[in-house]
Amino acid sequence: MMPFPFRKDRLGDAAVAVYTPIVAQSRHPRPFLEWGIADTATGRFDLLSLHVALVLHRLRREPQARRFAQALFDLFFRDMDRSLREMGVGDLSVPRRVARMTEMFYGLLASVGEALDLSDAAALTAALSRNVYDQEPNAAAELATYCRRQAAALAAQSADDIVAGHLEFAPHETDA
Repeated sequence: MMPFPFRKDRLGDAAVAVYTPIVAQSRHPRPFLEWGIADTATGRFDLLSLHVALVLHRLRREPQARRFAQALFDLFFRDMDRSLREMGVGDLSVPRRVARMTEMFYGLLASVGEALDLSDAAALTAALSRNVYDQEPNAAAELATYCRRQAAALAAQSADDIVAGHLEFAPHETDA
């Protein structure tokens, strides 16, 4: 089948529409200022990964969202590839770094998703401590509370709305 260059990519447009608030939410200053997440490329990647993971966790059991979830995942890692290149990472090492980032993301997605599925606050705190804070003394309990609030806010949104490009996070407590 021949591609149609002027056909609108609704799935891609919806993924961008959802990715935009994910990025905005992950850049909120509170986690950096109050919860001890390092304001570094790694810390920003960890928070962005966490927010993408929360959205993918919300959509995981929705058959109509499968293609959209893949489009969101692909967009996320295209953005990571672009970011690495903008930071001056050499072309030959970008694929290796993206592969490592993907591995880290899957670990975060699995551990956070399992803890949320079990409604296990201690397991969620431990997963965040391990994946976001590298076991250092941290505020993982506050981040876990935040994640549970976000998971509840995302669960209240229909998968069809999210797939259509409409996503809202709960505000940070200081924003309410």
